[in-house]
Order: sequence, then structure tokens, then C-alpha cells
Amino acid sequence: MDLESLLSDARARIAASADLSSLDALRVDFLGRKGSITESLKALGALPAEERKARGAEVNRLRDAVTQLLTDRKLSLEAQALTQKLDAERLDISLPGRRSGGGSVHPITRAMDRIVGIFESMGYVVADGPEIEDDWHNFEALNFPAHHPARAMHDTFYFPDGRLLRTHTSPVQIRVMQNTKPPIRVLIPGRVYRSDSDQTHSPMFHQVEGLVVGEDVNFADLKGTLLNFVRAFFEREPKLLFRPSYFPFTEPSADVLMNWELPDGSERWLEVLGCGMVHPSVLRNCGIDPERYTGFAFGLGVERFAMLRYGVTDLRAFFENDLRFLAQFA
Repeated sequence: MDLESLLSDARARIAASADLSSLDALRVDFLGRKGSITESLKALGALPAEERKARGAEVNRLRDAVTQLLTDRKLSLEAQALTQKLDAERLDISLPGRRSGGGSVHPITRAMDRIVGIFESMGYVVADGPEIEDDWHNFEALNFPAHHPARAMHDTFYFPDGRLLRTHTSPVQIRVMQNTKPPIRVLIPGRVYRSDSDQTHSPMFHQVEGLVVGEDVNFADLKGTLLNFVRAFFEREPKLLFRPSYFPFTEPSADVLMNWELPDGSERWLEVLGCGMVHPSVLRNCGIDPERYTGFAFGLGVERFAMLRYGVTDLRAFFENDLRFLAQFA
């Protein structure tokens, strides 16, 4: 093949190459160790001296021309590949963004914050204490006799050294009264632990207790406080029933029941709170003179109030972390 025909063939084949791999194969065909242009250079040695120089110059021009064709085509194919990649990855910034799933405050935290906020508006100060307690603060100082069922192993989580996971937030009441002179008005939210688990009970749950100690504090103050709280929490005018009850640390004691309308239109009385006047022995255990000071205390389960407010029928839904359930509170 003469050099002009070889250049014409190279131009056509390089222009027709569809990708970089086929282009590289053409480079080998023309410029490789056994390529056609390389063979033409090797053949120069067989020519007479007077023809060799002129023929060599022509073969070199051919090699340079083919090299340039290969380079140009390579740049063109690389540009095409880049364009295709950019087209495939193109983003339309005028489209609305994809909204990612947002978190929300957990319903228990939401209910706890609501309870705390209502009592803070009444002048209560939030107090806190340890979740791992000793027997004196959790039971003895609160007037629990040694034979009381709450001390039994099936109700309380004990540690080998005799300490325990607090079964209520009442030990904080003891710590506050030991370290604060009346008047006292504190609210104690926190986690408590009891060995119980079913549709309406959990081994860990949240409790809020309130304590007021001062001169001339009476049961009417307690009733008014709880009535105002329930009214604010449920945003309705409640009907409350104070039923006589027994707690070792209060006397007299009462369970607070609220009239609640069920989904079928019927009504029933639901127990929502426990309360009473602080027992004189408890005041005396904390160094407060029960002849001068009186007080009241109350306690409620946050989960119970959250279930009523949000219409939840199974306590376990609060702890299963089902995003479909939690998303309702976003």
C-alpha cells in the first residue's frame, strides 16, 4: 500500500472509531511494533541511498499525521464521554428538594414538659435526685414499715450491697426537706423502677411528684392545686373525685379519680393521681417541726397522663420506637 492510501485508510478508520479502546487498537495497528507505518520505516533500509532520504521524510510525515489524528480523536472521544457522564448526572436545581424525615419530641417528653410547665407557672421549683437510692431515703424516712409489700423483691430492684433503683421520686422529697427550710414548693420529675410489665405497666416509667410544706397548708390547698393542674393539662373542665386511700407517707391520703368519656360515648371514673397531707413522722424524720408546719404531696404517672391526652391504649407503644407511631407527634 502506498503512503497516500495508508494515510487515507488511517484517517477513515480513526474517524470511525467509536470508543477509546478501539482507538487504541488502531494505534497499535499503525504505530505498534508490527504496525504498518513501523513496517514502512523498517523497509527504508532496503532502499538505495538516494531514495532512502526522500522516502524516510514521507514516512515520518505520515507517522506524524497519523499520530495527530489519533490524538485529536482521543480528545474528541474523551470530551464525548465527559459530556455523557455530565448528562447522566445532571441535576435539575429548579425541582423542589426531597424532604427528609424530621424527628419529633417523644410523647413522654412532650407530656413531661407540659406537666412541668404548668406547675412552674404555679411557682413550683424543679428538684432532682439520684436514681440509685439507699433504703432509708426510699423507704424508712417515708414511714414504710419493715413488712410493707413495696419492700419485697418482686416489687423492687435491689443491688447486692443493699442499694436499690428508686421505686418512686419521693426520696427526693426527703432530700429537699433535709436541706431546705420551709416554705417549700418543689416538683420532682424523673424515672422510677418497679418489677412489673404488661399493657399498662413498665419496669421503668416516669413519675412527677409535688411537695408543698409551710404554715397553714391544708387539704383544700391540695384539692385546688390538683384541680387547676388537671384543667390546664387536659384543657377541659374536669370532674374530680377524691377517694380515701392509704400511703405510708401521707395522712390523710386520697386517690384522685377523673370522670373520662370513652370512645363509645360512655363515661367512667379513672384513677389518675395519688395525694395526701405529709405524715407528721415524715416531717419529723427530716428535721421539720410538724407542730408548726404542715404539707401536702402528690404523685402521678406521666405515661398515664400521656395515654389519656393522646388516646394511646397500650403503654408499650411509647417504648417500642416504631417511627410510624412517633411520627404522629411531629
